[in-house]
Amino acid sequence: MSRRRRGARAPKLAIGSASALVYAFFYVPVAVLVLFSFNSARTGGRWAGFTTDWYSALADNDRLLTATWNSLFIAIISTAIAVVLGTMLSLALDRRVFRGRIAAQQVVYLPVIAPEIVTGVALLAFFSLTLGHLNDMLGRGAQDAIRMGRPTIIIAHVAFCTAFVALVVRASLRTLDPSLEEAAQDLGANGWTTFWRVTLPSIMPGVLGGALLAFTLSLDNFVITFFVSGPGATTLPIEVFGQLRRTISPEVNAISTLIFGASTLLLTGALGIQSAVSKRRSRPDGDRGPSSAAAVRPDIGHRNPDAGASQKSYPSNPQLIGGGKP
Repeated sequence: MSRRRRGARAPKLAIGSASALVYAFFYVPVAVLVLFSFNSARTGGRWAGFTTDWYSALADNDRLLTATWNSLFIAIISTAIAVVLGTMLSLALDRRVFRGRIAAQQVVYLPVIAPEIVTGVALLAFFSLTLGHLNDMLGRGAQDAIRMGRPTIIIAHVAFCTAFVALVVRASLRTLDPSLEEAAQDLGANGWTTFWRVTLPSIMPGVLGGALLAFTLSLDNFVITFFVSGPGATTLPIEVFGQLRRTISPEVNAISTLIFGASTLLLTGALGIQSAVSKRRSRPDGDRGPSSAAAVRPDIGHRNPDAGASQKSYPSNPQLIGGGKP
């Protein structure tokens, strides 16, 4: 009996040890980064004492603050556009059948599987050619020519972030029961109302997941940004890479720690929203409150007492409408 217990505990111990090593591989460098942001030594590699001076000095480092603001601005704008385009693209690919649908799916996967160096070089050639023709049409010389900068970086980031958002949202759409949308349309809701009242709340965890993924990819992207950036559009990864040729300032550890803390809070909030949505879905029908049908048609389930018995009474479960199974 003891041998059987030992044999059963051995795989669990091996899996637990492997998981601990994986987590240590990912998070020990982050812990070291946070620790050395409070190190009084200007160069890393040795601990000289605890201090918070680097966080105070960060307020006077204009280059690092400007690069951080550029990264955040580009990531926020790129994420907002990519979420809208990615959600629309996933709805089109999952809910519609049209000519060229297979080819469109392959195009969506292309930014995911293509190396970033290839994407960066292709975008550099595209922007160089486009801006060159535009400057010639406007008659601008070398001094007042339109150059690459934050707009080109945003366009480049939207190009590859949209693909990741579409993949995540499509995974959520496949878990959505199409009969809910059909029930809403049977109750008189148009396509726009069905999307806002039924589809979007159901796939909101996937939309949030895609937004977090797009924001992270845009914030720390270096290769593509390096090719399409210009004067005045230096992002934080490019600024840190430029400091590698010299001595990396300890303020980099401080700003990285602040970004890591903000990202952790953002991720915790998103996980809380996803957990709340999952709990709401797992509740019995009697504990969910107003049904989806009542959300689309507020008058459903509230009969007028003066209308008489001839008024039609709608069922509270939208899946029963149209002959669907409960």
